Amino acid sequence: MQSSLSNSDKSKILFSVIGPTAIGKTRLSIDIAQHLNTEIISCDSRQFYKEMKIGTAFPTKEELNAVPHHFIGNLSILQEYSVGEYEKEAITKITNLFQNYNQVVMVGGSGLYEKAVNEGLDEFPDADSKIKASLIEELESKGIEYLQEKLLKVDPEYYYQVDVHNPSRIVRALEVYEQTGKPYSAFRKNNKKSRNFTSIKIGLTAPREIIYDRINQRVDKMMQQGLLEEVRELLPYRNTNALLTVGYRELFDFLDGVLSLEKAIEEIKKNSRRYAKRQLTWYRRDNSVHWFEYDETESIIDFVLEQCKL
Repeated sequence: MQSSLSNSDKSKILFSVIGPTAIGKTRLSIDIAQHLNTEIISCDSRQFYKEMKIGTAFPTKEELNAVPHHFIGNLSILQEYSVGEYEKEAITKITNLFQNYNQVVMVGGSGLYEKAVNEGLDEFPDADSKIKASLIEELESKGIEYLQEKLLKVDPEYYYQVDVHNPSRIVRALEVYEQTGKPYSAFRKNNKKSRNFTSIKIGLTAPREIIYDRINQRVDKMMQQGLLEEVRELLPYRNTNALLTVGYRELFDFLDGVLSLEKAIEEIKKNSRRYAKRQLTWYRRDNSVHWFEYDETESIIDFVLEQCKL
């Protein structure tokens, strides 16, 4: 049963650490949580899955032990899990944590999941099986690039937020558009849900060359840690939604003989850079974000502590 907060508990603060992949969100969230003596909620939709530790840059054992974390490795790739389910479970967990803490930290690069917690989800039309079947047929006959181009034309806002290499999400967005004549993003602009806490968003950024260099270094480190072996073990489950993502898709192509290993690694880096660009494009549209350079940890901590005094 979900606990409830009184209206006076707007003094409770959820600090959300957001930004592009590989920018340093995990380390910062731990620093903030340690200063506040609180716990961390993950809104990284890829880190929910326990089988994907290396390819999703799970926090290390030392990091997980430094501060209690929630929604890290809590699911199996064989489980279907929607953003709606996450919203309900995350709000319940946060509400319960606010019984013991005045502040909680949330961290992750999945914009839709962060939005679900801070603002709530909008009501979407039910699925249309005929339209979906037609789009899947297009996917199989013309390829995902064709559907990506369609989405960019009819809904550029969602295109720059979604993982465009995830066919199920592309199909769903186009299905909504063809069913209603309205872009998928139009259904995500309704009134925000009332939350019984104050939301403060901290965005990390850096010059593009630094972001790209950090991404390249992270991919190299993942390969050294055994990403290829992790992907090889997951090969039988390659068509599950969780694995239709950067870092896994490219190495499946290597295992199929479609790409050389060198080319697959190059593609992971390239697609990760593209993903980072889309993340920044999405977050830059949110005027409520307080932006800091990725290495301004001391200034960020000062900002956080000041907000707690207000």
